[in-house]
Amino acid sequence: MYVCNCNGIREREVRAAIDQGASRPAEVFRHCQTRPQCAKCVCDMRRMIEAQKEALRYAAE
Repeated sequence: MYVCNCNGIREREVRAAIDQGASRPAEVFRHCQTRPQCAKCVCDMRRMIEAQKEALRYAAE
């Protein structure tokens, strides 16, 4: 599934960026070597980042 239609960034690419330490959408764009255009995807990226952080918190317990 595409997260960012403007840059063709797929969900798996966002997850890979998060796994490599991206903690903000800007870092995801950098990881994918792109720049935000319309920024409609930023909220989705933030949700994915927060979900990953939450999963890690539960895993640490």
